[in-house]
Formats: sequence, C-alpha cells, structure tokens
Amino acid sequence: MKLHETASQTVGPYVHIGCMPNAIGLHDVYPEDLGARMRGESTEGQKITIEGIIRDGAGAPLTDALVEIWQADARGRYGADGSGFTGWGRAAADAQSGVWRFETIKPGAVEAMAPHITFWIAARGINMALHTRMYFPEDETLQASDPVLAGFVPAPRRNTLIAQKTADFMYQFNIHLQGSEETVFFDV
Repeated sequence: MKLHETASQTVGPYVHIGCMPNAIGLHDVYPEDLGARMRGESTEGQKITIEGIIRDGAGAPLTDALVEIWQADARGRYGADGSGFTGWGRAAADAQSGVWRFETIKPGAVEAMAPHITFWIAARGINMALHTRMYFPEDETLQASDPVLAGFVPAPRRNTLIAQKTADFMYQFNIHLQGSEETVFFDV
C-alpha cells in the first residue's frame, strides 16, 4: 500500500478564536487568556510595550493573526523567574486595525546574543507558523557580533528585524509577510 501526503491546510482563520477567546469578546470561557499577562508587579527589568501590525503581500493588515513571543528575563535567563515574569506571551491582532500589543520587559543579552525577542506568527494563508526575531535599536554594538543577526542575516535585510523606538519604553515592530519590506523569517 502506498501512503500519500496529507493535504496542507492553513492555520487560520480561526486559531486566534480558540487560543484567545477573551480577545474576541468571549469572556465566559476563561477568566484571562493564556499568555495575556507576561509580567507581575515585582518583575525585575525595564518595563516596555511592543506593538505592531502584520501585513500581507498587498500591504493589508492581518486582522486574524495570533502572535506569540518568547524572551529572556532582564538578566538574560529563560524560564519563570519567581517575580511573575513568564518569558512567554500571546496576543491576538485587533479585528479592525490588526494591531497586536505586548506589555513586557526588555530582555537581557543571552550568552553571545544581543537582546532579542522571538516571535511566532499564525494566521490565515500561512501553512506553517512563521518564526522571526525582534532586536532593539539601541543595541547596535551587541548586534554587530550577534551570531544570528550578524552571522546569518544578510546586511541589507537586517533592518527588518530591528524595532523602531516610538517613545520612552515603546517599540513598534511591523511584520511584512511578502514584498520589498519582507521580514526575515527563520526555518526552525
């Protein structure tokens, strides 16, 4: 008997509904969506806000995207640190604007890597979730020797992984799925 490959399917358009019911107005499923809160009152480190929009190849915002992030704590360590910091968060894109948002802390450098946050994106039209990273604009010196950013990402494309600082403790990180501004994605 010859086995055939299973047909591919996209992860959307409903993955954000099942994973983040409160974000879409279904408040009687869970008291709070898993991953909605990353930091506690006693969390060490600089509190920051990151927001952005995921855009498709035509430049339209994805309003049904689910975004997860993983990051180190302020000391550059992964895992819950006892101060209410989880190191992991999940956000649904706004159904009208496509904006997603995280209230977190700025991560510390991990071994030889510059401070960064790892992103996982799932949405309609994506067969397998996408992985990328966000680096901070003020860490240029550390980025020059980062083994991932400086070692694997071609110089002209590195800017797609650098957030824009829009105000004190606020960062904008837009993700482009295709086109001239396409974000660098990693095959992990």
